Amino acid sequence: MLDSRPTFKRILLKLSGEVLMGEGDYGIDPDVLARIAGEVRELCQLGVEVGMVIGGGNLFRGAGLAKKGMDRVAADHMGMLATVMNSLAMQDTLERLGVFTRVMSAIRINEVCEDYIRRRAIRHLEKGRVVIFAAGTGNPFFTTDSAASLRAIEVNAEVMLKATKVDGIYSADPFKDPKALRYDRLTYDEALARKLQVMDATAIVMCRENDIPLKVFNINRHGDLVRVVCGESVGTTVVRE
Repeated sequence: MLDSRPTFKRILLKLSGEVLMGEGDYGIDPDVLARIAGEVRELCQLGVEVGMVIGGGNLFRGAGLAKKGMDRVAADHMGMLATVMNSLAMQDTLERLGVFTRVMSAIRINEVCEDYIRRRAIRHLEKGRVVIFAAGTGNPFFTTDSAASLRAIEVNAEVMLKATKVDGIYSADPFKDPKALRYDRLTYDEALARKLQVMDATAIVMCRENDIPLKVFNINRHGDLVRVVCGESVGTTVVRE
């Protein structure tokens, strides 16, 4: 893979917290963490500047508890803290692989990570450091998908990569419907009109309005992260037109 030439110089990788669980029902699988970190290191060796946003669903689901009666603002703040925990775990794994990494939080937790400052984040990326954006947007009622779109726009990422457990976007859940069709390419308007649940609508609109392409791929297929950054036909591409 190291002989490949990347198509993109700066990327934003969105990982769901659930991906980090592996085959478990909760928490973080160290083997999954190490495998993903290894592929991120490979991208860094190719000269790609990597920003990341990691969800917190493997540790805490704020929206779920809010539906059961918890105050939504409190639940979302707890969810933000879960994303910080996942970000610190990824930072530790990357740094043990020799990759300089910074966690930048949208809420102030100065003892464990940096505050998010756009210009500083861009400078970290320019220096070849992986930047993990934690705590979502810092505001309740916004998903980590929206946070990923926002950070991609702010740091001028050339593409947003959404890592999932399936190899692209389907017309229906492929685990439930064996007749579900996989799309190779879509527009953002088609994704919204067909209610394909690629990301929440706010995140999709932000990418569309700022003309940032989205690529959805299977993070569990070893090597696909590097392949998609190097321009191979992997997963589903969503573009403005």
